[in-house]
Amino acid sequence: MSFVKLSASALAIAAVSTTTAAARDNVQVAGSSTVLPYASIVAELFGENTDFPTPVVESGGSSAGLKRFCEGVGENTIDVANASRAIREKEIKACAENGVTDIMEVRIGYDGIVFASQQTGPDFTTFEPADIFNALGAKVLKDGEIADNPYNSWAEFNSELPDVEIAGFIPGTKHGTREVFEEKVLLIGCEETGAMEAMIAGGMSEDDAEDACLAVRTDGKSVDIDGDYTETLARIDTNPNGIGVFGLAFYENNADKLKVATMSGVAPSTETISTGEYPVSRPLFFYVKKAHIGVVPGLKEYAQFFTADEIAGPSGPLANYGLVADPELAKTQDAIANEVTMGSGS
Repeated sequence: MSFVKLSASALAIAAVSTTTAAARDNVQVAGSSTVLPYASIVAELFGENTDFPTPVVESGGSSAGLKRFCEGVGENTIDVANASRAIREKEIKACAENGVTDIMEVRIGYDGIVFASQQTGPDFTTFEPADIFNALGAKVLKDGEIADNPYNSWAEFNSELPDVEIAGFIPGTKHGTREVFEEKVLLIGCEETGAMEAMIAGGMSEDDAEDACLAVRTDGKSVDIDGDYTETLARIDTNPNGIGVFGLAFYENNADKLKVATMSGVAPSTETISTGEYPVSRPLFFYVKKAHIGVVPGLKEYAQFFTADEIAGPSGPLANYGLVADPELAKTQDAIANEVTMGSGS
């Protein structure tokens, strides 16, 4: 990894910028818990391999990070907001109302979650979101009525699935992966089965019905994993009927132990995740306050470092932690170099 070149470039730019008065000397970042591990790795490497201080990286969630980002311009506001979704129009408006008018959107790559089981276990190879919802949802549609989940076996609601006891090991609520699991699997499955429509027809508001769709059963058949993917793998190792949720990179590194299922007929891969074809995937972003470039030392260099091929590319350290490299990373690099802002083209 050519950190020497990156450091030299950063130092050269820093030398040009030494006449700019800095309100503080380190980049401040907050936002998505999904992006947090990647940003933390980059911040540490950036501090170790350049002459800039290590950026301060906080979590709090995408919405909270963008709210702080949009509070205004100046030393008491953050420079970068991490987000596991694109910034919303209402957030752009809130930014503008507080003087944050020039925003740089940086897509760092993609993440995707896969459903995998023991290599020698039952034949779990094909899923639809409806299958996962029927297996793990707290309340499901049964005989036309919403009821507490009665299913013990996968085959009870889908005869093409194995007739074995349901055992799902899913990311705990503290994990950013839980959000994509809920939105792209549970919620879609709830809609596909007709459960959401029945909940609303039964008198629930749309918000309450959505919350009910995202609730998982508490009878032991759905197990939250608060640790990392190694804990999920350990659970699968001891339960041949278990289905686990993993990041793509972790699965690929353990393909000798696990077999992966398709979702909605699409096999998970770097290609299908990066294109969005695989349904349980999403792009990841961070947003930069252009007004702080040249004021906060290392801000632009941090963005360039983060998206360098050696960091965010397919052979970089972020890929080892599950980030799917963006096939259009070069465009992102050019946009940062030219300080392109949203909606302006420049």
